[in-house]
Amino acid sequence: MQDVTAVRTSVLPPYAAHLRVYEPLAALPEPDRARWQAELAGRGPDAASADQPVARAALEAQREALAELLPRPSRAAPSWDGAAREHEGAFVRVVDSVAYVCPWATRLRSWQALEELRDSLPVTLLETVLPRTVREEALAAQASWRSAHPDARPWILTSRWEVPVRWFLPFGPEDRRYLPAGGPGQGEGVEPAALFYLTTMAQARRRVARGYRVLREKLSGTPLAEGAEEVGRWLEEFHPRSLVELDYGGLVHVMGEQTLAADQSAGELADGLAALRAGDADTAAQVYETVTERWRRVQALRQAN
Repeated sequence: MQDVTAVRTSVLPPYAAHLRVYEPLAALPEPDRARWQAELAGRGPDAASADQPVARAALEAQREALAELLPRPSRAAPSWDGAAREHEGAFVRVVDSVAYVCPWATRLRSWQALEELRDSLPVTLLETVLPRTVREEALAAQASWRSAHPDARPWILTSRWEVPVRWFLPFGPEDRRYLPAGGPGQGEGVEPAALFYLTTMAQARRRVARGYRVLREKLSGTPLAEGAEEVGRWLEEFHPRSLVELDYGGLVHVMGEQTLAADQSAGELADGLAALRAGDADTAAQVYETVTERWRRVQALRQAN
């Protein structure tokens, strides 16, 4: 953990990983489809192939999010007046000449983050960050918005200071893309390192279902088994020809390139499940401990001064 990646930019992404779904542009409803077709024609994709990360676009999204913190009084989420649509950004990938879109859904994700914040911070600190009146207004808006959008779900899940082990279930070692830092950036010095996995929805669902079956049989009721069911249910919400991406995001800046190059968490978890399926519980337990210990070390950095 000593070889921390240096990034020459005035804004660092948060130390968070992201699980994303990109739906085919052609599958989006109007008017969203037409809007994104026009924007894609004007600015191009954030990643023009399966081997390119969306790191630059994610950094730009972070800049926009920081700008949203400037208004006073504080806002817990983008405002909603009962009629406004979610006219905001998305990550766009092009793979094999097909365009895929992952909307940010900032309002929905902000409300989810507010719930997590409420559960994780002491009341006094929470009151300083977001006063009670601001939280109450946000929760009232959330309830109203939910009644108008009962089937809404985020295209992006976020985890701070770790990649949850269950998030590796949709991927195989062949889906891994690691790009060391280097090469010219776009006015920001060198390109930062990136580590991400990308696969098809069909493969992701198949792997999660297969993993869940063995976990339910061998380790029913454990956090990993319940997590596999949770990931599987979330993936079922999207178009069957979507793409699924696990992006280490800002975690690359605390893990360091040596650790990133050696990280094979998805492949190790797949090996552990294969051992569990074959009845080799000792090997499966050893693999699981290796993966979880790796992420415990990253999580420990949260408390570092």
